[in-house]
Amino acid sequence: MHSGINVLFEGKNFARLMAGLWTSTWIAAVSLIIGLILGLIFGILRTRPNKAVRFILRLYLEFFRIVPTVVLLYLVYYILPRSFHINWSASWMAVLAFSLWVAAEFSDIVRGAIESVPKSQRNSGLALGLNQVQLFRYVLLPQAAKLELPATINLATRVIKTTSLLMLISVMEVINVGQQIIEANNQRYPTGVFWVYGFIFILYFIIDYPLSAWAKSLTARQK
Repeated sequence: MHSGINVLFEGKNFARLMAGLWTSTWIAAVSLIIGLILGLIFGILRTRPNKAVRFILRLYLEFFRIVPTVVLLYLVYYILPRSFHINWSASWMAVLAFSLWVAAEFSDIVRGAIESVPKSQRNSGLALGLNQVQLFRYVLLPQAAKLELPATINLATRVIKTTSLLMLISVMEVINVGQQIIEANNQRYPTGVFWVYGFIFILYFIIDYPLSAWAKSLTARQK
């Protein structure tokens, strides 16, 4: 049973797993950066009085909430390139799908945080003669940032965990690499599946647990 751990260090298996983890990490990081920027813009627009814009962005949010992530990946990877002749790699198609998803989710976080800022703060800013841009920049967004941070961190952990689905579109992330290692060494190390997936679990835990603990700490401070 214990000899199965050797599969992790057979040849370049360990290096391949770490390379797969890096693929998962950079896709999640880039998607979060792009998605948070777009989500901030969309979230601000959802607080504006324009009903048409708010309705469209609400539909955008509901689409990404209703459609499963697996279906979204298939739509972006298989249908989008054929329909619009987009010739991107699977990794960048994954970034596109995740960025749009993050933007939708974060827009609702931003909207809720801005609307949670006490109206007295908004009225005080207007009384000082601030215009709408200055009001958002100096009053609403700084206070909303504190309120939205725990939810944003939880969203980041969800994105990191969801990268495990990228094996379905042939991205060489850590789960896909681990599966290949298991299949290649199944005869020599029958218990290798336990060690490979156990190691992958530890990698995800090391990344996600500190973020989750940080979010819980921030939530507790706000109560």
